Amino acid sequence: MIHLTRALLRRWFGALLHIDDSPERTAAAFALGVFFGFSPFIGFHTLLGIAFAFLLNFNRVAVLLGVYSNLPWFVAPYYAFTTVFVGARLTGHRIPPGFKDQVALLFDQSLFSGGFWHHLVLLFRPWLVPYAVGSMIGAVVLSAIAYPLALAFVTSRRRLRHLMHSKDKA
Repeated sequence: MIHLTRALLRRWFGALLHIDDSPERTAAAFALGVFFGFSPFIGFHTLLGIAFAFLLNFNRVAVLLGVYSNLPWFVAPYYAFTTVFVGARLTGHRIPPGFKDQVALLFDQSLFSGGFWHHLVLLFRPWLVPYAVGSMIGAVVLSAIAYPLALAFVTSRRRLRHLMHSKDKA
C-alpha cells in the first residue's frame, strides 16, 4: 500500500512539475525564468514565473531555477549597468550634476522618515524609463544566452543518466 502511494505521489509531482519535459522545453522554461529573474518587475519575479509556467505548461522547477539565478550579489551591479549604460544611452538620459551628492544625502536620512521615501521617489523617478528599457533588454539577452546553455546541460545530463542506467543493467 505504501509503495502504491509513493508511486502515485511521484507521478502526481512529476505531472505537476513537468519534470519529464523534453530538453528543449526544459531549457525554454529555464530561459523564461532567467528572463523574469532579470526583468524590471522586481518583487514580482516569482509570481510571474510561476504564472507563465502554468500558462505555458512548463517545468516549474526549471522556471524557478531561472528566476533565482539573479543572485543578491549581482542585483545592484546588473540593474545599475543596464539602467545607466543601456537604458539611459538608448533613451538619451544623462546623469544630472550632483546626483551622487543627492544620493549620499538620501542615505543620511532615516529609512522610517517620510522625507527619505519622498526624496527617493523624486530622485529616481526620471530613471524609471531607462531602468525599464535597460533591464528588459538585459533580460532578453540573458535569457537568449541561458537557453542554449540549459539545453546543453539538460541534454548532457540525460545522456549521462541513460549511459549510467544502461551500464547498471549490463
